[in-house]
Amino acid sequence: MSTKRASSSVLMTHPVGLHARPSVKLTKLAKTFASRIELALDEAGPWVDAKSIVKVMATKAPQNAVLHFRAEGDDAETSVDALVRLVERNFDEAHAEPSETAVHAGAD
Repeated sequence: MSTKRASSSVLMTHPVGLHARPSVKLTKLAKTFASRIELALDEAGPWVDAKSIVKVMATKAPQNAVLHFRAEGDDAETSVDALVRLVERNFDEAHAEPSETAVHAGAD
């Protein structure tokens, strides 16, 4: 039986980058899914656990970084889609400009 996988990338235009508030929102959302979800600033890695606030903040992703997500599990596609949409909405913060659409999407 094969495991479901999904991946996507999105440009993050949030003015402060992936710091405290955006990181908390991202990890809280990631924790609502059963799949293993990882985040990287480069497709080659290093990949970090998107459910770990410490690891997500440690990426120090700046504004205009491309965030790469990958997930493995029954809700992999749903989880990646939700995380990409959160980034596109600039983490639902009113002062941030809307992000570009996903720059690359794919499912295995």
